[in-house]
Amino acid sequence: MQAGKLGQRVVIERLVQGQGPIGQPINEWVTLATVWAAVEPLNGREFFAADAAQSEVTTRIRMRYRDDITSADRIDHEGTLYDIQSIINPRSGDAELVLMCKAVGG
Repeated sequence: MQAGKLGQRVVIERLVQGQGPIGQPINEWVTLATVWAAVEPLNGREFFAADAAQSEVTTRIRMRYRDDITSADRIDHEGTLYDIQSIINPRSGDAELVLMCKAVGG
């Protein structure tokens, strides 16, 4: 993976569950890592192919390989939040990750 292609900063966030001062449950998104990535909105053909598979994937995010990301995490890119729909390790090479994501909210 060429570093020059990873020109955007993204924040990987994880939902942490805890308790408030009177014991009420509190869920909070905390930063797991800030990394360089390539954020690629799917083009029309890719989007319709993904939709045919009954997916809501709208964006592909490429980054260097990490073994600590799960589909329960989310990505924040310049204020846009993305739910991770699937995590792909191309050729099982542990060199890069491809996250297929869906934008959250409006």
